[in-house]
Amino acid sequence: MIQESCYLNALGIVCAAGNNGEQVKNNIQSGNVNLVQTDQYHTGFNVPLGLINAELPLLPLEHKKWQSRNNQCAMAALQQIRAEVDTAIAQYGAHRVAVIIGTSTSGIAESEQAIRQWVNDGTVPDSYDYGLQEMGAPAQFIAEVVGAKGPAYGISTACSSGAKALATARRLISADLCDAVIAGGVDTMCQLTVQGFQSLQAVSDSICNPFSVNRKGINIGEGAALFLVSKQKHGVKLVGTGESSDAHHISAPDPEGKGAIKCIENALQDGQLQPHQIDYINLHGTATELNDQMESTAVNTVFGADVLCSSTKPFTGHTLGAAGAVEAGICWLMLVDDTTQPFMPLHIWDSQSDPALAPLNFVDTVESSRATNSAPNYVLSNSFAFGGNNISLILGRI
Repeated sequence: MIQESCYLNALGIVCAAGNNGEQVKNNIQSGNVNLVQTDQYHTGFNVPLGLINAELPLLPLEHKKWQSRNNQCAMAALQQIRAEVDTAIAQYGAHRVAVIIGTSTSGIAESEQAIRQWVNDGTVPDSYDYGLQEMGAPAQFIAEVVGAKGPAYGISTACSSGAKALATARRLISADLCDAVIAGGVDTMCQLTVQGFQSLQAVSDSICNPFSVNRKGINIGEGAALFLVSKQKHGVKLVGTGESSDAHHISAPDPEGKGAIKCIENALQDGQLQPHQIDYINLHGTATELNDQMESTAVNTVFGADVLCSSTKPFTGHTLGAAGAVEAGICWLMLVDDTTQPFMPLHIWDSQSDPALAPLNFVDTVESSRATNSAPNYVLSNSFAFGGNNISLILGRI
């Protein structure tokens, strides 16, 4: 199927880097890292976490199946684009507006509390409904809130979920199944996530240090990023998408980066672009030993060592099912920037290169983030997940 032109018209975002787009942009441009050191989600294990620092909105739906922190975060992002969403529904009709949301934990934090009470006294809270942890719950919640009647479902492919929601939105529009899509990702903090990644020995006890010889693992984060996607030429163009599923291992990436290379090349082919046309790459950049090794190999293989790139996870933490959408949101903020001194996201690390990694060209000073000769036209964002669920998105300035 030939993909029609598709645009990300509006962005709502909330994460550790900020409670809206302007805050996120300013903190990332200035190098302000706001992760919180805490053992709240793993008693006795004090780690930096990318927690949202915002008063989350009350939910407009009363049924207990909607009452989750995950839906509150989704609502915080949705409020920022609500006017555009309402306009789309009025223009196209509710049945022509879809909702596709990536997540990996949904309402599991509330389930943790319910299970704890059940273990203690054999009851569950009256306020609890198991439906709030279903992977489709955020999409169904958003559709109910705005009155969208088109397709509404969730995508859960771990850390690539949010980016895959955007690729799915583009396919739905190209297939003429809808005219507009609310698409993105949301994931919130829970003990299952923090302790699960710790059991894999993948969590760092300090701010993550992507691509450094001293890297020790990830910082878990939470966040939400929602876009209104349509064929209306406004915002940022979704130029190309590339996906692969290499299934190398249940958690470890293919060390040769074959799946990553394939999805990057597929995105370039889909967008009818050559590698030299990409001005910036938002790296998956988890700061784990194996992911950074694989990704540096893949990026260097396709682009060489000149293209500017960075990992933004020290600002946000790894927001898991929301990561692909949050990082696409950061790229969106770059591309709608019409100031005379456009920015590129800083790469926060100790500048200690790992000689075992293929060389990359990091945007690692405030000066270099602002000293580009011209505004970036095409940027690529990578998301690589458990099981080899890989995706690369190319976004373009209009």
